[in-house]
Amino acid sequence: MLAELREVNNLVRISSKVRWRNYMALIIFSMVIISGCSKQAAPAPQAVEVKAMQVVRKDTPIAYEFVGTIEAKNEVQVRAKVSGNIVDKMVTGGAEVTEGQPIFRIDSRQYNSALLTNQATAAQAEALLAKTRKDVDRYNQLASQGAVSQQTLDNSLAEERQNAAAANANWAKVQQAQQDLEDTTILSPLNGRIDINDLSIGSFVSAGSTIMATISSVDPVMVKFSMSENEYLQFAKNKGASPAEWGGDLKLILSDGSAYPLTGQIEQVDKGLATGTGTLSFKASFANPDKLLVPGMFARVAVQSEVRPGALLIPQRAVQQMLDKTLVTVVGEGDKAETRVVKMGTKVGNMWVVEEGVTENDRIVVEGFLKTPPGTPVSVIMIGPDELQTPAKQ
Repeated sequence: MLAELREVNNLVRISSKVRWRNYMALIIFSMVIISGCSKQAAPAPQAVEVKAMQVVRKDTPIAYEFVGTIEAKNEVQVRAKVSGNIVDKMVTGGAEVTEGQPIFRIDSRQYNSALLTNQATAAQAEALLAKTRKDVDRYNQLASQGAVSQQTLDNSLAEERQNAAAANANWAKVQQAQQDLEDTTILSPLNGRIDINDLSIGSFVSAGSTIMATISSVDPVMVKFSMSENEYLQFAKNKGASPAEWGGDLKLILSDGSAYPLTGQIEQVDKGLATGTGTLSFKASFANPDKLLVPGMFARVAVQSEVRPGALLIPQRAVQQMLDKTLVTVVGEGDKAETRVVKMGTKVGNMWVVEEGVTENDRIVVEGFLKTPPGTPVSVIMIGPDELQTPAKQ
């Protein structure tokens, strides 16, 4: 009996070992399968569709652009020459006025009274002078006959001169009073547009100090802009030191990107470089017959410098600014995205001159470069310069 029990125990132990070995073998087999699956190659990434354009190589007129501010060629603050209350206003704020047009009228009653008073005083002085002159004529005749002394004649002549001076002084007061009366009507000093901050009827103005309105000329206008010392030297070396040699056919680009149809010319050059910025300021005149240009507007002044033979051009919207670097995405070998550091020149329309970093054989990604880090396969759709007008989709 004891031997049989021992035999059963041996069988149980053998069976347990077999099951344990089978279990471990199953675990090892599973790990091998999983490991084998993990070592299988990952599926190839899908190519990203992008739009690209071939680098353009051609002789290109180079135009430098400078930010400018539109100003009135003439701007005058209107001040009254006499004091008083405004009793009439012949224009409204923002209206166009012509030189000599009445725009305000000041209460003229006191100036009219002063004129009448001075006219009366001058008339009295003139009457007294006439009486004195008759006396002088009479004393001249009597003195020639010895009927009066020479001293009496001399006194009469002195009185005549004194009364003549008094009459002249009174007539001068009449002229001043007449001028004051005329100055109660305020006239526009130039052709232009009056501002909307003009005074209202009833306002009191002090002679020579109160600004009643500001009038700015509207045609032509001036555009003030500045260029650096190096830019000025480049113009001077290529075109001549005098702005008259290169500043006669300026173009104006408005803030919405549209080109102003009329060209302008430089009329004023500052006496020297600005101390703080090291720039030289210019003022260019542009005709403004349609009154489109308004003082205070910003615009870019384009000045043509030279024609660059064989310049390399890429679209402006393909250029990426990253901190202190300028980058473009190029379709590299095997149609994979490649990032290049480039050195840019000047802008020409919607293109940009590239100084370094690309060749005429490169294809520049114009749309989709934000989705294509270096090494990303790309599916390229080529476009031409005429298709750059549509907005970019990144």
